Amino acid sequence: MKKIPVIAVVGPTASGKTSLSINIAKKFRGQVVSADSMQIYEKMDIATAKPTADETQGIQHYLIGFQPIDKKFSVAEYVSLANECILKIHNEGDIPVVAGGTGLYVDSLLNNIQFSKEEENREIRQELTDLFDEKGAEYMLDLLREIDPLTAERLHLKDKSRIIRALEIYKLTGKTMTEQKILSREEESPYDVLYIGINYRDRNVLYDRINRRVDIMLENGLLEEAKDFYNIPQDKTACQAIGYKELAPYFNGEKSLDECVEKLKQETRHYAKRQLTWFRKNENVNWIYPDDYEDEAEMYSAVYEIINEFLGGKQ
Repeated sequence: MKKIPVIAVVGPTASGKTSLSINIAKKFRGQVVSADSMQIYEKMDIATAKPTADETQGIQHYLIGFQPIDKKFSVAEYVSLANECILKIHNEGDIPVVAGGTGLYVDSLLNNIQFSKEEENREIRQELTDLFDEKGAEYMLDLLREIDPLTAERLHLKDKSRIIRALEIYKLTGKTMTEQKILSREEESPYDVLYIGINYRDRNVLYDRINRRVDIMLENGLLEEAKDFYNIPQDKTACQAIGYKELAPYFNGEKSLDECVEKLKQETRHYAKRQLTWFRKNENVNWIYPDDYEDEAEMYSAVYEIINEFLGGKQ
């Protein structure tokens, strides 16, 4: 079966993925499928940097702002919906452009990861959560390291839910997450993927972009959005969005706004580093460095050249 050509635009937050993916879609008659685990939620517009109607320039975007914030949403559900979107775009004769910084979403979708049908076990989950709260992240990561060193290596001490989930899977199935991933990759991907990654030679340029983005978010009403967010029930995953939890101490009267904003900028920079670590493991990414070019137009030309070579006779 002939594979569906897909262009994937990846990279850290504030690097310019949205603008690049839209310009690619305009140039090559494409439609965009978002791969952002927080942009899926309703109401969370400013903090997650959802593209506005003006920014999308009439290009169709999928999987943005459709999920109620009080409902759980899994990677498996994302992959199922994104597969449907890609097939629809392809059947309409357009090029699917997958764009986003959630590496788990991107990899699971484009590598055709098959998810096991194991459901969550509330008793085991609660038992592990209680143990985590009692013993701490380092203890739990050590437990995981004993049974599944490869998964443990990928996780950070702050990844509480993922550490617990990896241990839960082992308790439920007797197989580690690493073993399940190997089994899940047995079906070949239906996609022929061109990865375009955005990064900056000078890391300070990226950090400046992040800091500016936070300032713009505040000007656009982030504080009001965050306040509203905390007044309504939400799924635990949604409340972990960067841009909300960092402002909570200000609303609670524990810290000044300046302190919270600085913390928000710092956490966003840390998140960007984690994103880069994830995507750098993919040897198929064609990295583009905007600071190598005189201007945006020159950079886009370089990207279009790579895409033209990839598409060749596929269209």
